[in-house]
Amino acid sequence: MSGLPPRFEITEAEIDLVVARFYARVRVHPVLAPIFAAHIEDWPAHEAKIARFWKGAILFQPGYEGSPMMAHRRAQNVEAAHFPQWLATFDAVLKETLAPQAATGWSALAHRIGRGLRMGVEDIGRPAGIVPTLR
Repeated sequence: MSGLPPRFEITEAEIDLVVARFYARVRVHPVLAPIFAAHIEDWPAHEAKIARFWKGAILFQPGYEGSPMMAHRRAQNVEAAHFPQWLATFDAVLKETLAPQAATGWSALAHRIGRGLRMGVEDIGRPAGIVPTLR
């Protein structure tokens, strides 16, 4: 533990539950399911890795190793238009699973991270020297 207070009140078990519920929905989502299925062979291992990411981002716990930006850029089937669907699905799970303050706090963090990832995905294939459009 880093000694920093969590970004909002939430437990490790709640993070694990949100991640599990989110990926249960992703696996049946008409747009998101094929995108994730093309890259994930071991769902429990992926969920554990993503739970470590969120525990680091929210509770400041060590344990996540990786680069979400590079993972999304390397995937080659992730488009900027997918992020609103990802976030809407994630927000629905947060709202149904957590207390309102925790759901709102986590949603704000997810949207901030999502904006950065979306911009990184949009930049793929952009000619060098072209300034991206910031929205």
